[in-house]
Amino acid sequence: MAEGDGSLENRPLIEDIRLLGRLLGDVVREHEGEAVFQTVEEIRQLSVAVRLEHDERAGRKLDALLARLSDDTAADVIRAFSYFSFLANIAEDRHTARRREARELNDEPEPASLRATIARLKAPKRIAALLEHAHVAPVLTAHPTEVQRRSVLNAARAIAELIAQRDGPLTARQLQENEQALLGRITQLWQTRLIRTTRLAVADEIDNALSYYQATFLTQVPRLYAELEALLPGARLPSFLRIGSWIGGDRDGNPNVDAATLEGAFARQTEVALQHYLDELQQLGAELSMSSTLTRVTGALQRLAAQSPDRSEHREDEPYRRALMFIYARLAGTLRTLTGVQPLRRELAGAVPYAKASELRADLATVEQSLLRHHGRALVQGRLAALLRAVEVFGFHLATVDLRQSSDKHEAVVAELLRVAGLEPNYSALDEKGRRKVLLQVLNDARSTRVRGAAYSALAEAELGIFEAAARQVEKLGPDALRHCVISHSEEVSDLLEVLVLQKEAGLLTGTLGGEARVALLVVPLFETIADLRNAPRVMKDFFALPGIPQLLLRSGGEQEIMLGYSDSNKDGGVFTSTWELYRAEIALRELFTSMKPPLRLRLFHGRGGTVGRGGGPSHEAILAQPPGTVGGQFRLTEQGEVIASKYAHPDNGRHNLELIVSGVLEASLGAQQGDAPKQFLEAAEALSQAGMKAYRALVYETPGFVDTFYEATPISEIAELNIGSRPAARKSTRAIEDLRAIPWSFSWGQCRVSLPGWYGFGSAVTAFLGRGDRAGKLELLRQMAKEWRFFAALLSNLDMVMAKSDLGIAARYATLVKNQKQGRAIFGAISREWDRTTDALALITGETTRLARNPSLALSLKHRFPYIDPLNYLQVELLRRLRTRKQVSERLKRAIHISINGVAAGLRNSG
Repeated sequence: MAEGDGSLENRPLIEDIRLLGRLLGDVVREHEGEAVFQTVEEIRQLSVAVRLEHDERAGRKLDALLARLSDDTAADVIRAFSYFSFLANIAEDRHTARRREARELNDEPEPASLRATIARLKAPKRIAALLEHAHVAPVLTAHPTEVQRRSVLNAARAIAELIAQRDGPLTARQLQENEQALLGRITQLWQTRLIRTTRLAVADEIDNALSYYQATFLTQVPRLYAELEALLPGARLPSFLRIGSWIGGDRDGNPNVDAATLEGAFARQTEVALQHYLDELQQLGAELSMSSTLTRVTGALQRLAAQSPDRSEHREDEPYRRALMFIYARLAGTLRTLTGVQPLRRELAGAVPYAKASELRADLATVEQSLLRHHGRALVQGRLAALLRAVEVFGFHLATVDLRQSSDKHEAVVAELLRVAGLEPNYSALDEKGRRKVLLQVLNDARSTRVRGAAYSALAEAELGIFEAAARQVEKLGPDALRHCVISHSEEVSDLLEVLVLQKEAGLLTGTLGGEARVALLVVPLFETIADLRNAPRVMKDFFALPGIPQLLLRSGGEQEIMLGYSDSNKDGGVFTSTWELYRAEIALRELFTSMKPPLRLRLFHGRGGTVGRGGGPSHEAILAQPPGTVGGQFRLTEQGEVIASKYAHPDNGRHNLELIVSGVLEASLGAQQGDAPKQFLEAAEALSQAGMKAYRALVYETPGFVDTFYEATPISEIAELNIGSRPAARKSTRAIEDLRAIPWSFSWGQCRVSLPGWYGFGSAVTAFLGRGDRAGKLELLRQMAKEWRFFAALLSNLDMVMAKSDLGIAARYATLVKNQKQGRAIFGAISREWDRTTDALALITGETTRLARNPSLALSLKHRFPYIDPLNYLQVELLRRLRTRKQVSERLKRAIHISINGVAAGLRNSG
């Protein structure tokens, strides 16, 4: 790596990458020999020559070298490049944190930080008032794109800590010891399987997700609250920021999720939460050693201490320790009662377990108040304050789990219930008006629709079973354990009513619509396709117009959540149309909720993925790009795939990313509102959308042979074989693009470096728009939109980013895998022409002819990473060719391909 790769500010990053690269090279030499190491170096140098110098001779030499490699050597080379990308990511994350720390030391907080945002808003009272009713939640999902094993992620955390240590003043001996420790961890990585040998079960996905709570959320969420309260003196903020989860409750397309899975998820979540609290109580007991002979305590604290089963004379004068031992004993009993798990440290017998988390918090508050009243404020502000906040946020349930299922499954179960009960013989044959009438009759009848003793299908038993399990968990862990029931493929009002009927059968809805009905779970429609997004405002208006529905919602919290799907809308109509239709739907929904009397609180749940093609991109910018008046302190978003690890695997990074979400919500809710975009902006966006969708669908849905080309030119089939999730890659066993899940669709295009879902159609849209007269005036309008409209600016920024990560030169190699070469060349030619049009369009609008001109940090990052990602792509193409042409294929070859998929995803830092 050349010295000129960065400024003085970036020198530590370059030094870290060189150190990690050198140590990895030493490990490769030791384990695989000098020949393999030299092969790795030769491939890297040739790849650099191809990328930077467009050296055709180097390209031919590289092709010949790759063709000569044995399967075993190819696998070793792939592992080397994959691990280098992995290590470079760690170095980059540390450098990002290093720069952030330097800004804080120089009293220069970054603009998106909470400190800068609150200073800019100059409205502490308005912020506190907003947060009184705010709800902000990243929601972890188990979509099948997380390709890193937990063992590898744990090693990454250890390496990150060792790299961070090198920033402190270290002696020569300490540096040497640090380097040896790094070498040990890299050796551990080399000897650890990168990929799983068996497909993940849902229980594995639950445990993987829980590792982020243990590493980050349980400690960093309370710390974020403390920082926010310090910036808002005098405010005691409610727990508006929480963490959600779909893992264990998401049944859409996953037959492996059922009632037992949901209850298992909560058992594990409860265990993790309570073990954390028990550990903190143990530490508090060591810290709060105060003697009653030296300080006074409140009567409430004394009474708490008196209930302690601890009768040791050594602690007779230590009321805080005795009180904490009593709390510990009660909580240990709670752990045993709720999960059957024994606490790591046994408690003294005789204490009654807590029935709910609020009881634990009340006891901890007694300790807090005693300290505050007797000169112990400094003792509160550390561990005790963090534990109090953790209990308030995470309770005994740890994460709010959403239920999710496809509307057609709900329909089938309700139809069966009605048929068996003799209420409606063929519900599915009814039109929408007929369905609503029947469902409202059921919801106005307090009696159960289920016939005792009747035989029901396996589907009905499973669906009713999971709602019944949800009711048990709400009863046991409190209302925050489950709060949302997401309905995939929502198309009509009856889709929402069906879920209310199922909740009624499980006791989650009590009373009748005509009476005092209340419902435990919010019915959350998910509008996914372009047509569904356009239809969403009408569906919700009709839902609210039904007798009893507004009153039900007001009695059940006064809020309505609506989920917007970024993935399927993109696969349906392309990136611009998807983004635009989401924007339009949000405006229409805002208008609907604004007009409602009495008012309901609107919360939008954004189903964003890791890639731009699935709504990905920087969360802070995405929040600011929402239409005015659609945030209002209410924001939920999904976190998926590699994004979860890149954001939350390391505590400091995790807290920073949560901070960016919160600051974005504050800015979008209270910042200087731009107002709705001017009419000419909206008209231009509509014209761009129509032309962009036409171009996108012409390629994806109307081009003969496109499906075959997609399956042959990408590793979609090999991705389906990866053991990276419990869910199938497709909803149905067909090759139709419509049936393919949006996640592997985006993942596959990212692997072959086309990233088609993230940009295709924009160039044609701009070309068509400018070609309809007054080119100069229309170009000026687009430039004005880029400067003045956050929505359009964020879209251009995401296009810029995804194109910077793409490479049509590498993509051309994948095109050679297509059996019908004439067809493959024609389709790749269409993609190349659209690429050129999109490149030209971005340059015309922004005035920038190089990618990432406004994001030098990412540009530098990619410059460092491409020399190690490109070879993985070259090797992947070569091995895919072998896999698809040989009659007999070794397991080593298959593993090597899977490792290359892992390496490319890690290197590009996004997958699905």
